[in-house]
Amino acid sequence: MKIGNVKIEGFCALAPMAGVTDIPFRILCKKYGAAYTVGEMVSAKGVSMNDRKSQELMKTDACEHPCAIQIFGNEPEIMAEAAKYALSFSPDIIDINMGCPAPKIIKNKSGSVLMKNPVLAGKITKAVVDAVDIPVTVKFRTGWDENSKNCVEFAKITEENGAAAITLHGRTKEQMYAPPVDIDSITAVKNAVRIPVIGNGDIFTPEDAKQMYDITGCDLVMIGRGCLGRPWIFSQINEYLSRGSYSPDPSPEEKMKVMLKHADEICKIKGMEHGMCEIRKHALWYTKGIRGSARLRNEFSTVKTLDELKALAEKVTKIKE
Repeated sequence: MKIGNVKIEGFCALAPMAGVTDIPFRILCKKYGAAYTVGEMVSAKGVSMNDRKSQELMKTDACEHPCAIQIFGNEPEIMAEAAKYALSFSPDIIDINMGCPAPKIIKNKSGSVLMKNPVLAGKITKAVVDAVDIPVTVKFRTGWDENSKNCVEFAKITEENGAAAITLHGRTKEQMYAPPVDIDSITAVKNAVRIPVIGNGDIFTPEDAKQMYDITGCDLVMIGRGCLGRPWIFSQINEYLSRGSYSPDPSPEEKMKVMLKHADEICKIKGMEHGMCEIRKHALWYTKGIRGSARLRNEFSTVKTLDELKALAEKVTKIKE
């Protein structure tokens, strides 16, 4: 598929996740076959105020292309300026977040609250499209709640204002992440627009990805929570959709090797103290489901050095029951 003039080769993209999809994780997922990556969302207002953290979040790595920088906000002019600034970090695509349900984002009248104001959403989309010379995409949900599902109308408005593709998370803002994804809404949006539609939500297995493709007719699937501690799911999806079968999950030993490599890369970029704080949540995801590892969860939650993490990884591989 293509998003504007950007070619996407593969079957599954990495979804933007705050506090998760930093450069080390995006590179890791890319190595496992992610077709396209989107970084952590960046505050347009933060960019306008020269916020250092916002600028750090925009950094990309040469090996992760094609990739997108995602911005959020509710003022067309500020969003346009943030998009222009993002170009200095060499993204292939600018993505606009209009679907985040987090209270902090909602309070700032950004994210999924924009689904209550499609006209403003259209103005923001147009402002960003007019400001940059690369494709602009929009990510949103099925609606604010069950009584106001307006994703089809919303999709048409973003398309009319120049969006090159859209990503639809098949839940309302009120549903957050709990109920099953609304496949019918994704199908309806796909049938309503001419631009590519990326289906997002409840992709935890290769079979889930195939079902999303088969039922909705979407152009690409995007995976979020399903790859936490499981970056190899991208290669499994690619295998399954290419040949109808896929490799099993790695052994506990291999999982620990991936985790330690991931931790090393985080610490190289963020330093030992910050890096070890970051890897703790990933360590819990990597060890989830490994027999007997639950007894070590408290230790993984407080690990402070790479040596401590290596020692815990060795304990995991020695667990026999």
